[in-house]
Amino acid sequence: MCGITGWVSFEEDLTQRREILDAMTETMSCRGPDDEGTWVAPHAALGHRRLAIIDLPGGRQPMSLRTPNGEIAMVYSGEAYNFTELRAQLAGLGHKFETDSDTEVVLHGYLEWGEAVADHLNGMYAFAIWDARDEKLVMIRDRMGIKPFYYYPTRDGVLFGSEPKAILANPLARKVVDTDGLRELFAFVKTPGWSFWKGMYEVEPGTIVRVDASGTHTRTYWKLDAVQHTDDQETTVARVRELMTDIVHRQLVADVPRCVLLSGGLDSSAVTGLAAARLAEQGEQLRTFSVDFFGQEENFKPDEMRDTPDSPFIRDVSKLVGSAHKDVMLDPKALTDPEVRRAVITARDIPAGLGDMDSSLYLLFKAIRGESTVALSGESADEVFGGYRWFHDEAARNADTFPWLAFQTGMHERSNMLRTDVRDNLDVDSYIADQYKTAIAQVEHVDGASEFEQRMRTVCHLHLTRFVRMLLDRKDRASMAVGLEVRVPFCDHRLVEYVYNTPWSLKTFDGREKSLLRHATKHVLPPSVADRVKSPYPSTQDPGYVVALQQQAKEVLAAKDNPVFALVDRQWLSDAVAAVPDSITTVTRHGLDRVLDLHHWFDIYQPELQLG
Repeated sequence: MCGITGWVSFEEDLTQRREILDAMTETMSCRGPDDEGTWVAPHAALGHRRLAIIDLPGGRQPMSLRTPNGEIAMVYSGEAYNFTELRAQLAGLGHKFETDSDTEVVLHGYLEWGEAVADHLNGMYAFAIWDARDEKLVMIRDRMGIKPFYYYPTRDGVLFGSEPKAILANPLARKVVDTDGLRELFAFVKTPGWSFWKGMYEVEPGTIVRVDASGTHTRTYWKLDAVQHTDDQETTVARVRELMTDIVHRQLVADVPRCVLLSGGLDSSAVTGLAAARLAEQGEQLRTFSVDFFGQEENFKPDEMRDTPDSPFIRDVSKLVGSAHKDVMLDPKALTDPEVRRAVITARDIPAGLGDMDSSLYLLFKAIRGESTVALSGESADEVFGGYRWFHDEAARNADTFPWLAFQTGMHERSNMLRTDVRDNLDVDSYIADQYKTAIAQVEHVDGASEFEQRMRTVCHLHLTRFVRMLLDRKDRASMAVGLEVRVPFCDHRLVEYVYNTPWSLKTFDGREKSLLRHATKHVLPPSVADRVKSPYPSTQDPGYVVALQQQAKEVLAAKDNPVFALVDRQWLSDAVAAVPDSITTVTRHGLDRVLDLHHWFDIYQPELQLG
């Protein structure tokens, strides 16, 4: 797991611009604290920061191969979970290996298959290859978009990086945010290819971007295809169990300490149970970690998203599987620490406005990194198996918009903290409507499917191509900001393809959400978790959190020339600060978090706004 960056220029001699490449590479130091390296040729420069996971001494990058017709150099971020099989296959084809790293396997795979190497990979990855034989750059991203990857076309080439900050370190890239960037920020719909920064693009999941002297060329190598599902219920459950077991076993491979993120829900508990069983076979005890808030369990109040606190279920799972468990306990002071907020914004490059759900995730990962380097997560199971509450809410799933926006109270009010002129200019509602039409037009259906099954396939497609990408980006940025690699078993493309094509009647065959996962993994679950209703990532209910937000917002109000007021309505913020804390709604609390994020983001990035 690493951070990559680079620069291709077909007119400039980049061997004379090493200092700029070094600056770009240094921005990725958090993603790769163990090592750094650069490779420079006249028209291509590659930078790499390494978090050593597999073959600690042998996986240094950039990595290159010399051929009779020119050198091939690569920077790679991620893991290829099937690299052992690929290595054997390539060795059988005559390839010689000098290391035990998956990076070298991918590089030789490119030498053998060219861009089609992507079709052979099982994993999470973002990598760039400079092929001097044809003077071209090839950028490839994993199928689900687990690893981030961005590029910025220039007059005579391209800049690229794992994160926007690497690209923005090059003087050719301008720190501009325009109306479209802000629309996406407030819409919560994750338009494919969006990067927030004007002129910058995301290498889309399942996509290959090739840059040569003739320009930029994009090809999709993987997407969600609609295929008729013919397995019966028993066979389907067995296949999910088989896939889940194989996936978890593959993703436990590492030469560094591993753990599992355990929330007490079905998803993370299933991964925990399978991982604990595998490590027990190897004579090891699994480590598990969770995040919680002081007093949350004792003072918990049910809300529209959460019926129960997580702690009792976490204890049940840990006791059953015998894990060495640790709770990372947080209080409002830690959650609202301005330095933590700045660290999160720097990690994500955007003022996301998710408040304690971002800061607590960052602090959880920071605590874990002291004991483990790799963590397995239950992220994405709800998108794959249909677990969110709005999947099962008739009004939300039939609404003429994204289901998560239709279900959650106040989502349409989350731009209320903006100035009226800014809000009118953004017209977020129209933007969402346009994006929804575009998204549903991309869904394919199988012949003979009922209208209801077609609708549910559409809902699943929206989550797997839009919603999950927001969460994957959030998790990657927060974890890599502290040098922790988080793996997501539920994003294995074999599982995603198989479950996506099971009809909704099978996904809910026992009358509950995630029936397939529940039955496929019940052998490793305590009854309490097997019967638990979906509960999302926890959020603090401590009133001290809102009080701290109001106090910090007062300081923002005190600065009359604060650039945040180019976007934020000063009167809205004044009213929110003056309100009795107990009267603060979820929407207002969200607005306060977003104002503070914007405040620090302006200070850190010094962006240029282009509105209108």
